Amino acid sequence: MSVRTIGVVMNGVTGRMGYRQHLVRSVLAINGQGGVALSDGSRVMLRPVLVGRNAAKLADLAARHGIAEHTTELDAALAGAGNLIYFDAQVTSARVKAVLRAIEAGLHVYAEKPTAESVEEAVALAQAAAARGVGNGVVQDKLFLPGLLKLRRLIEGGFFGRILSVRGEFGYWVFEGGWQEAQRPSWNYRAEDGGGIVLDMFPHWHYVLENLFGPVRSVYARAVTHVPERVDEQGRAYRATADDAAYAVFELEGGVIAQINSSWTVRVNRDELVEFQVDGTEGSAVAGLRDCRIQHRATTPKPVWNPDLPATCRFRDDWQAVPDNAEFDNGFKIQWELFVRHVLEGAPFPYDFASGARGVQLAELGLRSSAEGRRIEVPEL
Repeated sequence: MSVRTIGVVMNGVTGRMGYRQHLVRSVLAINGQGGVALSDGSRVMLRPVLVGRNAAKLADLAARHGIAEHTTELDAALAGAGNLIYFDAQVTSARVKAVLRAIEAGLHVYAEKPTAESVEEAVALAQAAAARGVGNGVVQDKLFLPGLLKLRRLIEGGFFGRILSVRGEFGYWVFEGGWQEAQRPSWNYRAEDGGGIVLDMFPHWHYVLENLFGPVRSVYARAVTHVPERVDEQGRAYRATADDAAYAVFELEGGVIAQINSSWTVRVNRDELVEFQVDGTEGSAVAGLRDCRIQHRATTPKPVWNPDLPATCRFRDDWQAVPDNAEFDNGFKIQWELFVRHVLEGAPFPYDFASGARGVQLAELGLRSSAEGRRIEVPEL
């Protein structure tokens, strides 16, 4: 069995997601299993080249994981011998310029979402990648979560009959940063730095809806800033200029209605931090990160509304767990393997920059809908 190594320039891995999910649980985990398996039986190891603005943090990460190459000079990393893929997990406001430099250097590009802060920039990235002829992909990790994989299995098996609606609840309480440390970085709450839950989460909801239920045809949204002042990493109070909650209705092709609430100002009374309830003529399902429960029409109880009497039915007990029936690997790692195969042997990879641009478009239209107080149709890009 032949084994080859390719260089992967990783920009932004000092951040939480870039480090935990992409460096440790994806790239290093892939090497730990012996590389990415290709269709001809050969394997590919990934040689990470760490890039960022803080030399000390990069050196610490490199020493901790035995990584030989790290630099604060992006262009030098892009020009390095054998470097084939560029990955970007920086703050959104820094992404476009760096990705364009990687495309110009001829590297294949894989990026976190959103790919840009505006749909014009996101489309420009897709066009630049196509013109240069480089592979391009956007992280769409939630499609590979066990709960949503089970949901896809139900859809493909015809369990729901005709799907009527999707109800999504996402969020948790992010502490303000004063009396308890915040779980998210302060830039998330500053619009001038690319923050806001709409720009962060609507691209996620776009690819979930598009891939599981159908293209989004219209959006009505209300984005708000519930907590107007927070405390940053240095203990300084600052004004939150970005939305921290959004309430949206999406109309999908074929008539499915999706309602999704996204909030960093909600206390969790769910089994998981995100849950989707899908209702159809033949059955319903509730899917989270890992688990999925179902209720078929034949086992649906017949509630009767009577507020004068206590409820006698424990409704959650009438739902059945969907079995795993498979081994579920880390979703980020799975998509990394798919992208490497796409780059090296042309395997299909539908999660490209064009898909990413549609996600940015939905976020932009959601903010516009909120500002104008009206439903907005989603045009073709």
